[in-house]
Amino acid sequence: MTIPDWQLPPGVDRGLWDYLHACDMVATYDEQMRVSPLALADVGFCEKSFPVPGRLVDLGCGTGRLCHYFAAKGYQCIGVDLSEEMLAKARANANVEWVHANLLDLSGLPAESFDYAACLFSTLGMVRGAENRTKVLANAFRLLKPCGRFVLHVHNRFFRGLGWKRVAVQRLKSLFTPARAGDIAMSQAYGGAPLTLHHFTRRIAERLVDSMGFRVKDVIALGTDGQPARGGNVYGWLLLAERP
Repeated sequence: MTIPDWQLPPGVDRGLWDYLHACDMVATYDEQMRVSPLALADVGFCEKSFPVPGRLVDLGCGTGRLCHYFAAKGYQCIGVDLSEEMLAKARANANVEWVHANLLDLSGLPAESFDYAACLFSTLGMVRGAENRTKVLANAFRLLKPCGRFVLHVHNRFFRGLGWKRVAVQRLKSLFTPARAGDIAMSQAYGGAPLTLHHFTRRIAERLVDSMGFRVKDVIALGTDGQPARGGNVYGWLLLAERP
């Protein structure tokens, strides 16, 4: 599905649009997630964070891996994604409600209607623009009931696996032009324009979540193997926050 750049949805650049609509990516996505230690880690973290059945919304659900898992445990799940191709595959795999929407505009979902929300695997980092990422988190807050729980997965801008040049550039930007720091462009395995992911520091991610009104309850640092990590080996963080 090709549209001109000026018609791209808010918060979506050409690289993300190409990625979301790459047929090869969609066809192999379930297998990628099945063997990914990080995908297993974030499902495990959600399982601890969402202890009893309730209503769960997955923001950026892809082919529905989180909803599939929790629906089988008796949770009422809604998966939201911008990619119709991903949702088509999700619909074939589970009896869950699927919503085609931009995460910046979730007005079709009622406020304070969910016990749990998740935004995993750097979905937030795929959204271009700080103001747009703020809107996504504000939507997560709005959708949750009081005492509702939110799990967020973000990537580390100083992960040494990015290469020393990228890390050095990010350190300089973080010090001297922080508003321009964090965006890192990478070539796509599936063709199309480069995919830009926003990478965070732990402090920035926590402050951003706090600024929405959440209270951060837990943070774990993970390596690429899904195990606890430190320093430059930290690939990203899983955060658990609660709406007061």
